[in-house]
Amino acid sequence: MPEPHIQSVSPWLTLIGVGEDGLHGLSHTAKSLLEHADYVFGGERHLALVAPLPQGQCVAWPTPFSAGVQQVLALRGQSVVVLASGDPFFYGVGSVLARSLGRDEMMCLPAPSSVALACARLGWAREQCHVVSVCGRPMARIRPFLQPRSRLFVLSADAQTPHLLAEWLVSMGLGEVRCYVMEALGGPNERCRSFMAHEGAPADVGALNLLGLEIPASTAAQCLPQCGGLPDSCFEHDGQLTRQEIRAVTLSALAPRAGELLWDIGGGAGSVSIEWMLAAQACRAIAIESMPERAARIVRNAQALGVPDLQVLQARAPDGLAALEAPDAVFVGGGASRPGVLEQAWAALRPGGRMVVNAVVVETESRLVQAMQEWGGRLTRLSVARLDGVGSFHAFRPAMTVTQWVVSKPYTP
Repeated sequence: MPEPHIQSVSPWLTLIGVGEDGLHGLSHTAKSLLEHADYVFGGERHLALVAPLPQGQCVAWPTPFSAGVQQVLALRGQSVVVLASGDPFFYGVGSVLARSLGRDEMMCLPAPSSVALACARLGWAREQCHVVSVCGRPMARIRPFLQPRSRLFVLSADAQTPHLLAEWLVSMGLGEVRCYVMEALGGPNERCRSFMAHEGAPADVGALNLLGLEIPASTAAQCLPQCGGLPDSCFEHDGQLTRQEIRAVTLSALAPRAGELLWDIGGGAGSVSIEWMLAAQACRAIAIESMPERAARIVRNAQALGVPDLQVLQARAPDGLAALEAPDAVFVGGGASRPGVLEQAWAALRPGGRMVVNAVVVETESRLVQAMQEWGGRLTRLSVARLDGVGSFHAFRPAMTVTQWVVSKPYTP
């Protein structure tokens, strides 16, 4: 029987990383591909850095960004080069194009990324540094990464980013953070300066810049703890809040894993969904809250605690649940006794997903007993008492007992 014929696909698209040194930093292979390409796409700055080498048609990347992607894909089969800053697969166009192309259709010749160059200038170990982009993203995303003795790189949006970041750090009580602003790394106009956040950034920062932050140990009190169960004082609330001790147990039962989605039904102050997103990288959450003032409060809490991507849906469950993406976990902090809420959440929950419901009133407890009989799981009574003043003495004042139902949805054959 003859061997099946496997047709190889030659790369028609080449991604070339360009540094601030332009053609001088490119390899012979990169220069040859660039010179003989039918089309060369890139930002106006990138095209200027490699001029006058390209002999084909040069196309400045259009706005919106997606239009440029479609233009490149429409040229499939022709010789096309796309220019990018440094490493095209580091916050660049590479990953976007790769979603629409086979691996054999594209090759990449990266240059050192801005972060690699920054580490070389500062003497920082790359594996010990976090990187956060604020290009088109809220600055609040930086908050969880501000940890004592940590080092952090911030990819700036423009010349105003260093000034705004310094002001934001001061507002968070982190004025003693050492900041490094590095401009045009790898090129003839490279510049690296440092300042304390409370001093403010230099007035003449260029648009092309990267920030490095050194967080001193003395700022520990202003940094978010990296564990489930943040202090209640971290959240703005009207009393509708899953308290710290119960929240820690709840998050443990929900067992967040990177990239998973949580439905937080009856969001209240948003504390559970916020801590879910803080727990693991790329965790997502949708907080469903019927009261508009509480929904607005969840948004404020999410911004303040560094998870501005939390999705808030103002609706009364089970209304609106059917249109949502299927969750990996569900927390019900309110409305569990309402007809259809548990049923719809259970039906939507992915196999292997977890559902956690907290109840403080007997009507909801009764509903949880029925749910356990139908779907399994376990019921636990949680009691917390806090020391409080009684005249000139002290006594432990018990909070309302919480009955918690935890269940995992089995995989179906």
